[in-house]
Amino acid sequence: MSFRNDDTSGDAERRSRIPTVNPWAARPAEPSAPPQPPPPEAPHSKWFNWPSVAFAVVIFGGIGAQAYQELSKPEAWAYWKDLYVSPSMASSEVANLDPDNSGRGRPALAITGEIGPATASWFREKLDEAKLAPGDTVLLSSPGGNVGQAIIMGEIIRARGLTTAVGTVDSAGRIKPSYCASACVMTYAGGKARIGVEGSRLGVHRFVSPKPGADPTASAQRTMGYVLNYMTKMGVASSVVEAMSATEKIRWLGTSEAAAMNLVTDPARKS
Repeated sequence: MSFRNDDTSGDAERRSRIPTVNPWAARPAEPSAPPQPPPPEAPHSKWFNWPSVAFAVVIFGGIGAQAYQELSKPEAWAYWKDLYVSPSMASSEVANLDPDNSGRGRPALAITGEIGPATASWFREKLDEAKLAPGDTVLLSSPGGNVGQAIIMGEIIRARGLTTAVGTVDSAGRIKPSYCASACVMTYAGGKARIGVEGSRLGVHRFVSPKPGADPTASAQRTMGYVLNYMTKMGVASSVVEAMSATEKIRWLGTSEAAAMNLVTDPARKS
């Protein structure tokens, strides 16, 4: 009895389970990825929020209140008014001035009025505009005013090598006698040369503190010490400070007396 291993039916079944590969056929589509949820939105930063506003109000309110307190002080308002609103002095440029009648006229800046709390800054600007050269003249006509500002003006004059004289100028450019009193004398003393104009006057007196409640004696001593130091630096004799200390009212110095103090260095010449 013979047996035959005939498993053709099994082979057929196995072949049916093997996938048929066709290299020219289109590849089956890959399964698409599941949709991703959108990323969570970042929280919106709010620039305008009440805590920030409150903080800003407190900070800037404090600064504003402090600034208001500073500007509301009488001396602060006087300074800003003198510098920007209505300067206490006026100026005019003169093309050809001959204060000592030498026959050699030079440019000049004539200033008149009271020396205010911001006049030194104003004066520096006017000098810059006038473009005065060393040896040119600053012509003064003033009843005085702020001592500290007057001394700064005198130092500016000396630093620029300018000459000082006392008088005013008419519409024709001619010099007319005038006066320079109190703090104005400090400014006049700044001149490298100090011309004495015939008929013009220099007036001195004792300085006192304008601040209420200050000890007048101690304040006067400090001020006069300050003035003495300045006058000495400008080459003026200490006797001018003695003349100041001797009177509360204006003392008008004669030409010879002012020259003896070296306050006037070039006495007036006859025209």
